[in-house]
Amino acid sequence: MPAVDASTAPARRGYGQLLFFAALALGSGIALWQRDGWEAILVAVDQGSGLILAVAPIILGAMLVAGYARALLPQALVARWLGAESGFRGLLLAMAVGMVTPGGPFASFALVVGLAGTGADIGACITYLTAWSVLGLHRLIMWEIPLLGPDLAFLRYASCIALPLLAGVMARLLVRHFGFRPLPDRL
Repeated sequence: MPAVDASTAPARRGYGQLLFFAALALGSGIALWQRDGWEAILVAVDQGSGLILAVAPIILGAMLVAGYARALLPQALVARWLGAESGFRGLLLAMAVGMVTPGGPFASFALVVGLAGTGADIGACITYLTAWSVLGLHRLIMWEIPLLGPDLAFLRYASCIALPLLAGVMARLLVRHFGFRPLPDRL
């Protein structure tokens, strides 16, 4: 069996994911065609194309932000503030940044990829993503208070305040205990 070149391993994994989703799309298309005919296929392709056109600029911008973050942020600074040696202070900082980051997953996930590639550890990355998803201030102000009322919104917020820190600590413990590298090899 030939030796595997470590530099091509992420590319092969990407092709495997591409093939999986291509097979899933083909299978879904065949099932849709058998059930509803060609007209349904055309409607699905039209809707899918519209979604791609709507999402592609957001993904492109997010990937640029991730690349810029990696290029602009000094690795020593990121490692000091968000790295494995940053301790609880790094988790608190990641939580604060996650709470104030607006936008959807394209921007937040891309930022995490950039930070991880610049020296942030898995605990800080998990803390950031958990704070962004559970404690986003933009979501609290724009959606929860107006729709749920201040009492329920603040009760939900207060009951979740410790979750990002717990998730970050748990991620660090799991990585330390099991010794795996959960961040992509391409970082």
